[in-house]
Amino acid sequence: METELKDLRIDRSAKRSQEPKAAGKLIAIAIVVALAAIGSVLAYSKLNAATPVHVVQVQSPMSASSAGQQVILTATGYIIAAHKIEVASKVNGRVAWIGVDKGDHVNAGQILVRLEDDEYRAQVTQQQGQLANLEAKLQEDLNGSRPEEVEKARADVNQSKADLEDAKASLDRTRQLVSEGVLAKQSLDDAQAKYDGDLAKVASLQRTLDLAVLGPRKEEIQQIRGQIEQAKGALAYAQNQLDNTIIRAPVTGTILDRNVEKGEFITTGFVGDKGAKGYIVTMADLNDLQVELDISQNDFPKLGPQQKGIITTDAYPDRKYQGFVEQVSPEADRAKATVQVKVKVEKPDGYLRPDMNATVAFYNDAAAEPSSVKRVIVIPQAAVQNGSVFVVVNDHARKRSIQSTGSSATGVLVDSGLIGGEDLIVNPPAGLRDGQKVEVK
Repeated sequence: METELKDLRIDRSAKRSQEPKAAGKLIAIAIVVALAAIGSVLAYSKLNAATPVHVVQVQSPMSASSAGQQVILTATGYIIAAHKIEVASKVNGRVAWIGVDKGDHVNAGQILVRLEDDEYRAQVTQQQGQLANLEAKLQEDLNGSRPEEVEKARADVNQSKADLEDAKASLDRTRQLVSEGVLAKQSLDDAQAKYDGDLAKVASLQRTLDLAVLGPRKEEIQQIRGQIEQAKGALAYAQNQLDNTIIRAPVTGTILDRNVEKGEFITTGFVGDKGAKGYIVTMADLNDLQVELDISQNDFPKLGPQQKGIITTDAYPDRKYQGFVEQVSPEADRAKATVQVKVKVEKPDGYLRPDMNATVAFYNDAAAEPSSVKRVIVIPQAAVQNGSVFVVVNDHARKRSIQSTGSSATGVLVDSGLIGGEDLIVNPPAGLRDGQKVEVK
């Protein structure tokens, strides 16, 4: 029993070893609580810290005319050449020389390309010879027979008449001898045949003499004249084909693209992807530029005939150009629900290039309206967010809804929501709330 009682004693040394561990846990809990409290204080301070903002003072209301040109619609599109020309050849041939490159400025009539022309020169020479031959024949007919030709024809007639007389005398003797039985009847037939032949020969030569004296017929002369006119037309066509081997600029402009090189074949017919080329260069007058826009059908009624606008480009946003609506498509695009509008650039310069992005701000000329019609307040565009603005009141941001009548070159035109004199926050920070404390920088 004594042994069992000894086993039941409490080991106080083990208890003393566990007491420091419990104390360490309490200290750790206290540290965590303290850190949480500090974090809460810092978070509260941060949430209630003033947000730095930039402000401008709202100007007093002014007349609509003083506010400037009011923008009624802004649209984006591309700059295009009003008249873009693809210069092609009128004849087939191989390029012998090309004298322009991409970006070159050319004048109307300037030579762009020369084609090989040996074949066309040969055709011109052939037609010139044909025309000369017909003209000589006409001159011969107009002059008639020469006196020597008439005399020769007359001499031939006289000679044939003499032969006819001799044949007649021979026929008479033969007939007498046949009747006396001296010659056979065959001799009479031969003499008669010779006489008949000489008689026909005299008639033929007499007709030749008459024709030589009269000269060619009027119908024959007229026929030759018609052949001459036909030959002249063929010569003119051949000469025109030769001239077309020299390709000139049809207008004054700038070369936008060069499509051929020396030695390539140019055709006027079917053009394949890797075969002969169909056109030489693409050119346009860069002093005649337009901005092509697709205007939504909902916004299209805002535009009037020759509506004015200010044109800017993404490449040079600080450069502004005046323009007006020059062309409106006669039909709408059903798929996109738009109407194509082309705005003419009034005074383009070397900074503008076809296919550049461009923005057109269409405006109404407020200067033409009476200043007493309406008074508006002009504020910076950067202060407006979803139809509202923030103003500073007692170091806190206050949100206000505004009503805008449009915009101008100086800013947004506001006719309600502001009265003037407010401290307006420009470029409000993201997440700025109504009533939030702010600090004016």
